[in-house]
Amino acid sequence: MILECIVENEKDAIQAERLGINRLELVSAMSEGGLTPSCGTVKRVMEAVKTPVQVMLRPHSYSFEYDELDWMSLREDLQAFSDLGIQGIVFGCSRNGKVDQALLEKVIKEVPDFDITFHRAFDELDDQVNGYRVLCQYSQHIRRILTSGGEKTAYKGRERLKQLNDMADEYSGPQILVGSGLNTENIKDLHSFLHAKEYHFGSGVRKDGSFANGFDNGKVKWLLEYFSGQ
Repeated sequence: MILECIVENEKDAIQAERLGINRLELVSAMSEGGLTPSCGTVKRVMEAVKTPVQVMLRPHSYSFEYDELDWMSLREDLQAFSDLGIQGIVFGCSRNGKVDQALLEKVIKEVPDFDITFHRAFDELDDQVNGYRVLCQYSQHIRRILTSGGEKTAYKGRERLKQLNDMADEYSGPQILVGSGLNTENIKDLHSFLHAKEYHFGSGVRKDGSFANGFDNGKVKWLLEYFSGQ
């Protein structure tokens, strides 16, 4: 199983790598739900660690709908990421409750070799099951979908997550990356129900549950030991 954790800077990333976390999601402004980090931060993190890094591509927190001016900004960021040697991004887009395929295809065309995580814009879709089928069309590029099953937390959305995870196996489509509200207290129950292959942790592995603090070494080590036995 894969343990992915959020990091916000070079210090976070170095600590995460030392602890053995499998993959990093690099973001800024967690108070806004995670936005595109600065190129300076991206460069420092990429130089500091060898652990796979997925960089957030999200220009604002108003919604997951982006206009032409937003696209121009997104394209500039993508070009900068490519120049920095980035190979993975976290990106999602919707329009009128559906996947914005036109914009998604622009992103893919701009960086055809990138590993893409479709993020929690997925949880804003009117129909996640149909949304999953749509994203299967792009499974060569979209490797996983970060989702809580359309609910505030993954535990509340576990029934939908189970359905989506079963679809991933059936269609050999993007993996379901389970996220939101995960912690060492609920992961056993959730995993025994879902049997997902990838889990995404944020404040649940931080000291006192705060991104202002570093990782809680004990919690991370417990999770890695638990995952290694599954």
